[in-house]
Amino acid sequence: MAEQRESRWVKAVVSRIVRFVLWLVTKPDWKGTEHVPAEGGVIIATNHLSVADPLTVAHFLYIGARRWPTFTMKDAVMRIPVVRSVAKSTGQIPVKRGSTDAVKALHEAELALTRDGASVIFYPEGTCTRDPNLWPMIGKTGVARLALTTGVPVVPVAHWGEQRILPYGSKKPSLFPRKRLEFLAGPPVDLSRFRDQPLTGTLLKEATETIMADITALQARIRGEEPPAVPYDPRKARAEAGRAEEGRTRADGDAQVVDGAATADGEVGGDDARNGAGT
Repeated sequence: MAEQRESRWVKAVVSRIVRFVLWLVTKPDWKGTEHVPAEGGVIIATNHLSVADPLTVAHFLYIGARRWPTFTMKDAVMRIPVVRSVAKSTGQIPVKRGSTDAVKALHEAELALTRDGASVIFYPEGTCTRDPNLWPMIGKTGVARLALTTGVPVVPVAHWGEQRILPYGSKKPSLFPRKRLEFLAGPPVDLSRFRDQPLTGTLLKEATETIMADITALQARIRGEEPPAVPYDPRKARAEAGRAEEGRTRADGDAQVVDGAATADGEVGGDDARNGAGT
């Protein structure tokens, strides 16, 4: 039997405050809400543009799709007293990254999906996109693992516009004039070929790529643009940047050696000339 995860009065107060603020500063355009099931556990897998988009995604899910949004939230955020109280009262799931508690958080998310019939929002990328053109990056395999373990549907959702409110890395939001936000949900991701198989690294990687491909295709429809053939990989980008920096350092070192050798040759030549002249 599904359990009530949230305090009804806290949920009512928070939802009204968030709705008022977002209607004041945004002009949302929601499409595809019919793909979000009216009840039962569901994973909402979406792209990550800005630190502002948890609010806009929650707004889309709660008002547009009529489902209460449940997030997995960084432990650092949950340490803020007021935020912690509100998060706990609204059924949010804390995550301590890089620790054994992350496993506990995954287990709690699984219970929320299977026992409580919750709609849980995940960012498969794990962080705001670093793609120069803000396309979705490669995803991490946790969402695919959870989907294949629980059997709940994964509804892909793409959105666009939050970068105009608060670009990644900026601390100063641009609230006015109101910004148009576009959301598009698609049918549940077809993961049938991955089910009832051993959860190997290769299988989880392929399932994750399938989820991210659906999200990217939805965002391409919103933007009316062609996405990159290969998703941005931040690890690969960092490695390439490191190799490029190493190459520049080596080139600078070689240039200094060459300059030093040239200077030495000039000094020897000068000494020889002076010696010859003295003779």
